[in-house]
Amino acid sequence: MALDSANTADVEVRTSTRSWLRIVVLGFCGTVILTVGSLVTLMTAVVTLFQSRRFCAEVLVRAMGRMALWLSGVRMVVHREFPLPAAQTIYISNHTATLDVFATVALGLPNTRYFLSGFLRKILPLGLIGYLIGVFWTVPCHFPGKRRKIFQRADQVLRRSGESVYLTPEGGRIRTGKIGHFNRGAFHLATSLRANIVPIYIHIPEEIDSGMHLVSGTGRVDVYFLPPISTADWTLTELDQNRDATRQLYVDFHAQLGSSQ
Repeated sequence: MALDSANTADVEVRTSTRSWLRIVVLGFCGTVILTVGSLVTLMTAVVTLFQSRRFCAEVLVRAMGRMALWLSGVRMVVHREFPLPAAQTIYISNHTATLDVFATVALGLPNTRYFLSGFLRKILPLGLIGYLIGVFWTVPCHFPGKRRKIFQRADQVLRRSGESVYLTPEGGRIRTGKIGHFNRGAFHLATSLRANIVPIYIHIPEEIDSGMHLVSGTGRVDVYFLPPISTADWTLTELDQNRDATRQLYVDFHAQLGSSQ
């Protein structure tokens, strides 16, 4: 019994050491990717007189996202039965982990800007990249006035440019096992811009879900593009109704996916 306990303790120590080393190595590699990537993106923007936002987002940042997933041992499988629309589109997704950010930019959504938490600007290379690709930086929900101004500015920018945008109605919620509350911002934008919504469901197994941590486990992440939702007949008076109906689509798909596994 004593020998078995010693062996078990030895295995746990080795496992803990490997996990620690993996975190250190991935953290170092991630820092290198972000730093070098931000400098390359900046040089590209300067050389093109800051007219290369799409190239930076769809090529450079996409490559960084894919490299981060590869280094983490995460394989992303995309399930999509229709071509991505050429028209202005509101892309939304569930938000279960920090890993979502890497998976989303790795998709290289066409002519698309992103909403990201303003907290991420504190990571200087990421803040620089975000500025160069036109990220809309958000604030927590308990600053409704500031959030309203951010969405109003986004509406003006997107109306003028005709670009698409990606954001998560769940906001900063990072939790597995259920679909959280949906905020109104994405649906207000879609209604105002008369832009269709393309829902994206990101499935991250619990064994690799990193939650709020940057380092995830290894495994497979599935990204499902659900059928587009027309907003042609939407009005602001039905905003909550349309938001809740869209959330129900996620709840139903989440349940369906769970029952099929």
